[in-house]
Amino acid sequence: MAMMAGAAGGGRRRRRRGQRGGAINEINMTPFIDVTLVLLIIFMVAAPMMTAGVPIDLPQTKAAPLNSDTKPVALSIKASGQVFLGEEELTDEAIVGKLAEVAKAGFDERIFVRGDKKVDYGRVAQIMSIVTTAGYKRVALVTEVAQ
Repeated sequence: MAMMAGAAGGGRRRRRRGQRGGAINEINMTPFIDVTLVLLIIFMVAAPMMTAGVPIDLPQTKAAPLNSDTKPVALSIKASGQVFLGEEELTDEAIVGKLAEVAKAGFDERIFVRGDKKVDYGRVAQIMSIVTTAGYKRVALVTEVAQ
C-alpha cells in the first residue's frame, strides 16, 4: 500500500514538471491594456493642439457652423495684428502669393479669416480686402459658437 501511494505521488510530480515546461495557453492582457491607456492619454492631450496653428481668442456668435467636406485655407490674425497662414507669419504683401500656392481650387477656394476678438476691426477688414481684391470669391469670418 505504501508503494502504491509513492507511485501515485511520483506520477503527479512528473505531470507537474511536464506542465511547467509546456506552452502557456493564456494571454497576459496587462501589457496590452497599459499600452492602450498610454496611447489614449497621448491622443487626448495632443488632439486639442492639432486644431489650429496659432492660438486666437475668437469672438462668439450664435451662427450655425458651416458643413464643409474639404479643409479650408485659414488666415489667422493675432491681437497684435500679425497675419499667419497655418503657423507661418506673413506680411501683407506676401498674403496673395502664399494663398496662390496653397489654394488647390484656385479663386474658388474657401478662405477663412480667423481674427482675434481683440484685434482692430479695421485690420480684419484690411486683410479681407487684400484677399478679395486678389480674386478669391469665398472669404468667410470664423467665430466660436456662443454657449
